Amino acid sequence: MPPAFTDVSLRVETDRFGPFVFQMGLKAADLALAQQRVEDAHERFVASPLSQVANRLEREVVVSSVFGTNTIEGGTLTEDETASALALDPRQVQEVEQRRALNIKAAYDLSQAAARTPGWSLTTQFIVDVHRLISHDVPHPDNRPGLLRDNPKSRITYVGDEAHGGRYKPPQYGRDIERLLEALIAWHGELVAAGVPALIRAPLVHLYYEQIHPFWDGNGRVGRVIEATLLQAAGYRYAPFALARHYLANIDTYFTLFNTTRKAAEKGREAPNQAFVEFHLEGMRLTINSLHDRVNRLVAMLLYASNIRRALDEKSINARQYTILSQLLDRGRPLPLDELRRTPWYTSLYLKLNDKTRSRDLRKLREMELACLDTDNALWPGFVAPKNIKPLE
Repeated sequence: MPPAFTDVSLRVETDRFGPFVFQMGLKAADLALAQQRVEDAHERFVASPLSQVANRLEREVVVSSVFGTNTIEGGTLTEDETASALALDPRQVQEVEQRRALNIKAAYDLSQAAARTPGWSLTTQFIVDVHRLISHDVPHPDNRPGLLRDNPKSRITYVGDEAHGGRYKPPQYGRDIERLLEALIAWHGELVAAGVPALIRAPLVHLYYEQIHPFWDGNGRVGRVIEATLLQAAGYRYAPFALARHYLANIDTYFTLFNTTRKAAEKGREAPNQAFVEFHLEGMRLTINSLHDRVNRLVAMLLYASNIRRALDEKSINARQYTILSQLLDRGRPLPLDELRRTPWYTSLYLKLNDKTRSRDLRKLREMELACLDTDNALWPGFVAPKNIKPLE
């Protein structure tokens, strides 16, 4: 089981915000099983054939993660549009939404470089650099890259809404924000020294960072990058950024927990941060398991690609059949027969051939189990078996 750890807290007196307390606020024993489940999932994941598909998995995780964290903050690009934006040369960017996506990718690159650096530790400068990258060249009335917030008396910043536990008024005075950010870094160092594992440290830093809310805009994106960097530096692969999709899928819970934990602490309740850390741990477990499934699927795709190429070379299938299977493989999901028969590439394959040849080609692929047809008349690549396979007649 994961080792136990002692509670570490830090009380900071500010000039205008009043006392601010960083505390673990947890029942460590109650988290042991959840930690162990994450560790077990991670061990299985890293033991899988990652090296065979690492580049493909990396690309997919980056796209999915950028889409997830950007959408949480109101980004409008679809996942496919996000992938297209990330493939652009920065000089080709014409739309604000594309710029937002590329900025997050730049912050991810910085995060990964930091996590790979021996002896790296969290600093205020790192946080400022992440924010500068995320907010670079994005038109917004509150876009001030790398500049900590210092509210004039005429301007009050609020965080949250009534639908997610109420509005919260974070520190407003710039010196208080600087002091609290420095204290967060120092407190995190104490957690490290006390042997608190990254699975616990990372969500706690994320939680208190958002309560400080140090920048005018972009705090959510920065907070998730900080959390991911701490996890990556501790040896967790891919999942730290992919976790953004868990937060997006459970966005109401995610937003609400920031308020409920804060209110529980204000009321002096026992273990006020427990729910947020439990939410994080379950997200890590689910994310790692999902990535493990994806690795297995990618490996299956590689084997399938090899098998159909060998079948073509050995003349077990013809060029038309190989083209059909290759298209299914690239698509990665079933293709309804009606839609298949309307595609230009398929039409050209059988332009001078009759329906009997077309049916014979398809039947042979099904007999060889290189493709299968479901009861809805959708064609599947052979490495995926639907539950409702249509039997051969």
